[in-house]
Amino acid sequence: MRMTLCSLLVCLSLTTASAQMVTAEDMAARVKMEFLHAWNGYKTYAWGHDGFKPVSKTYYDWYGTPFYLTAVEALDTMTLMGLTEEADSTREFIATHLSFDKDVYVNVFEFTIRVMGSLLTNYQLSRDHRLLDLADDLGRRMLPAFVSGTGLPYMEVNLKTGAVRGELSNPGAAGTLLVEFGSLTAMTGKGAYYNSAKIALLSLYRARSDIGLVGEGINVTTGEWTKTDSHLGAGIDSYYEYVLKCGYLFDDSDCRQMWLTHYAAINKYLLDSSATGYWYGHADMNTGKRTKTWFGALEAYFPACLALSGDIGRADRLMQSCFAMWCKYGIEPEEYNYVTGKAEKPRYYLNPEVMESAYYLFSATHDPVYLNIGKVFLDSLVTYCRTEEGFTELDNVVTKAKRDRMEPYFMAETMKYLYLLFAPAEVLPFDKVIFNTEGHPIRKAW
Repeated sequence: MRMTLCSLLVCLSLTTASAQMVTAEDMAARVKMEFLHAWNGYKTYAWGHDGFKPVSKTYYDWYGTPFYLTAVEALDTMTLMGLTEEADSTREFIATHLSFDKDVYVNVFEFTIRVMGSLLTNYQLSRDHRLLDLADDLGRRMLPAFVSGTGLPYMEVNLKTGAVRGELSNPGAAGTLLVEFGSLTAMTGKGAYYNSAKIALLSLYRARSDIGLVGEGINVTTGEWTKTDSHLGAGIDSYYEYVLKCGYLFDDSDCRQMWLTHYAAINKYLLDSSATGYWYGHADMNTGKRTKTWFGALEAYFPACLALSGDIGRADRLMQSCFAMWCKYGIEPEEYNYVTGKAEKPRYYLNPEVMESAYYLFSATHDPVYLNIGKVFLDSLVTYCRTEEGFTELDNVVTKAKRDRMEPYFMAETMKYLYLLFAPAEVLPFDKVIFNTEGHPIRKAW
């Protein structure tokens, strides 16, 4: 990677410690220490609940009743970090307390990537069959969501009754299910899981525009597009990610062809460049006309996809832009206008995507510059987001004003990808797994 000296020096000056030479082993130990700082804060003030509010030192639950999301999400990170005693006690708590027999509507997408994905990964890591039983129970309760006019799932399903609601969806929500549901089929032999998620993926692909793009809003009953803005960000991102990953995970030729079709359109209509770098912006899904010159924290997953697909050249160039976006304010904004150089949405939600891309690129190239970049990311998190008892989101990356929320994915993804970037490769052989979009690695064991 040919990072400009100016960009690198700006970021390395974020903290005094950044200028010091450290080893990957030292950095892995630092990441583990910061993970434990966040985990201990959660255990002290929010144990038994979904999430932690580290500024007020309180907790929150998504649905009024806890599903222990932070504990569920953090489990495989602890295991990979070698925190065996903590992982064992947490797994026992989940296996004996987590229940889906509740009269609540849950988001199908979020529960699939967060809960089912974690249960499947931790079953593979521990061989504790109780976790697979929980994943199977959750999958069965979510299957009614796929009974729609198009095969696309409704946004929400009631875990007890099977009632559904939310016909206005998006490709990200409707098309980011096959890694988990397909893996559940492979582990249980129940074909309904793979088939339901695959039909949804095919339905989205058939609904693509004549130029090969998808929009950011679709009606699951009618199949009509409700929003035609096309990009790589929220509402679309993980659809493209799963088309690519399912080709590898399941050796699925349909998914491979879908990726090739979409990738050609993405590079023709979304790829953009400016004086500030190499970017992917927004365009109308039907005409390809540029609509916004925005790129942000969520889009920073795409260098990882490029690296996974073998396009290291584009991955390298886009990663340089992502790093420059991070350096602009010392931490990345939710949305950045790469033409004006301003944060259009200045919030930062402890996003993991840019760390994920650094890890993928280092795994593909072994270029130590990605270790330096990862150190900048960790230093920034510690400087701007660390609190007395954990880490918190930022309301504004310009002013560094803090929010009061630590989402469970901080434990599942942000800390995990940083740790794996610095840890020995044998901790998790990169070419033996596919990560779901929530950072839970699924081993290709079938």
